[in-house]
Amino acid sequence: MKIKNLLYLLLVISFYNCSYVNEDDLTENLSEDLVNYEDNIKTIIDNNCIACHNNPPVNGAPMSLTTYSNVKDAIENRSLINRISSTDLGFSMPFGGPRLPQNLIDLLLLWEAEGLIEN
Repeated sequence: MKIKNLLYLLLVISFYNCSYVNEDDLTENLSEDLVNYEDNIKTIIDNNCIACHNNPPVNGAPMSLTTYSNVKDAIENRSLINRISSTDLGFSMPFGGPRLPQNLIDLLLLWEAEGLIEN
């Protein structure tokens, strides 16, 4: 009988320890994980926009997107988010190519919402 009780107690203790979840383990520390240009946005721009928005711009592109300042200005003053979010093929960017995946658009929107942090 003692062995059965001891096994039951060990079983209960092991389940209790395995099932305990600390709330901090489930959430990320968002203050350290803000979206920034250098780590998150530059790659998107380089892979999808620089072919036309180089310095100098080519293929009729109206501005360069080669620097943080260029991209920030395009978001704040030139409707970059509207262009990449559009489903109108005559208006959307990248022009003539497939629309950016929604997860990349969402990352740009988050970057804007968090204050367009450089690095």
